[in-house]
Amino acid sequence: MTSKKKCDCKKILKSLSKNYWAVSTVILAVVLILIFIIGGTGGSAISADAAGIKVADWASGQVSGVEVVSVTDEGGLYAVTFSYINPENSQTTEATLQITKDGQNLILQAIPLTGAVAQEAPSNTQTPTPTNIPKTDKPKVELFVMSHCPYGTQAEKGMLPVVGVLGDTIDFNIKFVYYAMHPTYGEVEEQLDQYCIQEEQNDKFIDYLTCWLGKTGSEADGAACLDEAGIDKAKLTTCTAAANQEFNVLANLEDKSSWLSGQFPKFDIHKSENEAYGIGGSPTLVINGVQAQAGRDSASYLGAICSAFNEAPEECNTELPSAQPTPGFGWSTTQAAATAAQCS
Repeated sequence: MTSKKKCDCKKILKSLSKNYWAVSTVILAVVLILIFIIGGTGGSAISADAAGIKVADWASGQVSGVEVVSVTDEGGLYAVTFSYINPENSQTTEATLQITKDGQNLILQAIPLTGAVAQEAPSNTQTPTPTNIPKTDKPKVELFVMSHCPYGTQAEKGMLPVVGVLGDTIDFNIKFVYYAMHPTYGEVEEQLDQYCIQEEQNDKFIDYLTCWLGKTGSEADGAACLDEAGIDKAKLTTCTAAANQEFNVLANLEDKSSWLSGQFPKFDIHKSENEAYGIGGSPTLVINGVQAQAGRDSASYLGAICSAFNEAPEECNTELPSAQPTPGFGWSTTQAAATAAQCS
C-alpha cells in the first residue's frame, strides 16, 4: 500500500445498502477507490481459500461476526460469500464480494446492512421433493452439521419436528463435518459431547439438542442442557475421553499445523462418512446414502424423507411448518428468507 489516503468504507457500505437500486451507477467509482487503496493488479493467482481469507479480513474491519460461507471461481475473479451480524437487528446476514485472482483488488457489491437485499429474497416456498433418493422400509437419515454453524442449527431446528413425528420409523443421526469452523466458541468440544450423548444416551439426545438450539448468541453453552436433559455426566466423561483418544480430537485442535487450509481444525469422528458421501459443508442432508437437496423447513424435510419409504407411514400425512427457521441459535418464530447457504 503506497497511498496514505483513507477510505471511509463504512459510509460507502451504508450508502450502498440504502441505495441498492443505484449500485450500477456507483460501482465503478467504488472499484476504482478500492483498487487505489489496496493496490494494483498483477501477480500470480492465489488459491480460493486464500481469497476467502483476504475478503474475510477486510470485511471484519467493517462488520462483526464474519464467516466465509463459500468461494466460487468465476473465471477472472473469485466470488466470496460470507455471513456477518447485521448491526441493526443482530441477525445473521449474507453478502458477496468479488476479488481478483491475484488477491490485489476487491470489487464491492452492495452489502445489506439494513436488510434491503434480504427484502428482495425469493419467497420461502417449500422445496420440491427430491427424486434421486433410493427407497427403503426404514430410511436412514443423516444430517451433517457443525455445532455452531448458523445454517447447521437452522437445519436442525427444521429437522427436529420431523424426527418427533416419524420417530422410530426412520434411522436418524446427527453427524459432524470433518472440520470445524468455530473452534473459538468451543465447537470441537461441543461436538465431542453431542457425539457421545447420541452414541450412549440416545434416548436423551433430542431433549439435549432441543435445549442446546434454544441457547442464544455465539456463547451458547451446553452445560445447563446436560442437567435439563438428565445426562449422566460420569458416563459422558468416560465416553468423550475414549472418543478423544480414538479420533485425536483435541490433539487436532491443538496442532494448528494440521488444520485444514491452516484455518480449521480437523474433526475426524465421522471422517469415513464424510468421504463416502462427499460432504463439503454444514448442513448436508443424506438420505439412504444419497445427498438430498431439501429446504430447511420441516414440511420440506418431511416430504424428502417420506419419499424414501417403500411404503410411507401414516405419519407422513402430518402437516408441519413450511417456514424456514431463522439461522443461528434461539427458537425464533420469525420466517427466514429461503437460503441454501452453508458453513464451508
